[in-house]
Amino acid sequence: MRVRIKYSKTGPLKFISHLDVMRYFQKAIRRAGLDICYSTGMSPHQIISFAAPMPLMMESVGEYCDAEFNSFTSSEDIVARFNKTGSPYLKMIDIVILPDDAVNSMAAVTASDYLISFTDKGRDAFRAVHGDISDEEEDKLLKGYIDEINAADTLEVLKNTKRSSVVTDIKPLIYDLEKREDGIYMLIATGSHENLKPENVLGLICEKAGLTYDRFHYRVLRLETYYGDSETGFKSLGEAGRRV
Repeated sequence: MRVRIKYSKTGPLKFISHLDVMRYFQKAIRRAGLDICYSTGMSPHQIISFAAPMPLMMESVGEYCDAEFNSFTSSEDIVARFNKTGSPYLKMIDIVILPDDAVNSMAAVTASDYLISFTDKGRDAFRAVHGDISDEEEDKLLKGYIDEINAADTLEVLKNTKRSSVVTDIKPLIYDLEKREDGIYMLIATGSHENLKPENVLGLICEKAGLTYDRFHYRVLRLETYYGDSETGFKSLGEAGRRV
């Protein structure tokens, strides 16, 4: 049976690579005694694939991977057994059984949302430009920059790919952008067809604020990963399956 696992990756584990996350899952699944399927051939490996791998320096409470299991006890039991084996900074949040016609999570992903806040260095850099301002004044300035971005007809940025750098209008790839009490919220395109990185949007905000973007000035937390589209509505990848 095909299953979909939701997990979190937080704290110091934001410094480990996606390859390390894959190795972690393989070991944790073996230690937990979960009945995962293995491929056939000379070098059998667990049948598991990950959706929208996260880059270094980012935390998440909405990551997903798909796997094939030979048998399944219950969602609650499997979550408890997995979490008992490993780090408190990488936790299985939920596991659901997928229908036969469910699209693979890697192919299904269309969007992700994020909450972004200043690190101490980031706040110092912001206030070095804007003076010794209060938290309320900082929030007001950030909201103003975000309102300018939302009001723009086009937002051209230099997007770097593996082969080249291309000037792209990212306006259609930003589904929501707003200043909230606890940080900057954004819902943006994610996936193999259309993909936008949070740093592309942060770069625009920095430009409005007269700052140079520095990845160490921000805490980036992915909240959820979605399938669907802006017209019919986005659903979390976990909603494609059912808990048992």
